[in-house]
Amino acid sequence: MSLAEAMKACPAIAILRSSSAARYGEVSDVVVAAGFRAVEFTFSAPDVTDALRAYAARKQDDVALGAGTVTTVEQARRAVDAGATYLISPAVCVEVIEEGARLGVPVLPGALTPTEILQAWRAGATMVKVFPASAMGGPAYLKAVRGPLPEIPLVPTGGIDADNAGAYLAAGAVGVGVGSPLVADACEPGGDLDALAERARALVAAVNTAGGTP
Repeated sequence: MSLAEAMKACPAIAILRSSSAARYGEVSDVVVAAGFRAVEFTFSAPDVTDALRAYAARKQDDVALGAGTVTTVEQARRAVDAGATYLISPAVCVEVIEEGARLGVPVLPGALTPTEILQAWRAGATMVKVFPASAMGGPAYLKAVRGPLPEIPLVPTGGIDADNAGAYLAAGAVGVGVGSPLVADACEPGGDLDALAERARALVAAVNTAGGTP
């Protein structure tokens, strides 16, 4: 499943970040069972390439698997080679955007100001990750940015949970990225997967209601 298709099915990306990717596959199983259709394995973990390859080999066909915190061409190549079908960066890394185009995968660079957002779009971004979304006023800021830049698909990330995700979609976001408010300790040894499942179901219900998905 492509990222665009996944976002239509459920307009949210589950962001997995930890010092180790050992539980990324297990955590992905939980959030996918709850209704997520896009997961992101971040390069904060040194073993993320192995985790990407292992999960790509067994994941459901209707799940889009991406790599996050991609800041170099080398990381982009490793991620796609391991099975990632989209790339996400924390900033406007033009070389990553260009490499993603060469590899044939969508790239969502991180940007915050209108200038950065437009720069990312003109460089070839598929969507723009507005990060950190909560730092500049949340949904109201997103709505204000979309006024002069309505053609750019925005995916706010940072500080988003089940309580405010719907407001971001109502403000014009095509989807949201959800990290620690969703995952919490689940990626850590002994992390609570039952609590993760509850948060994931709540988040999916919130975004599907706001996005009009049954």
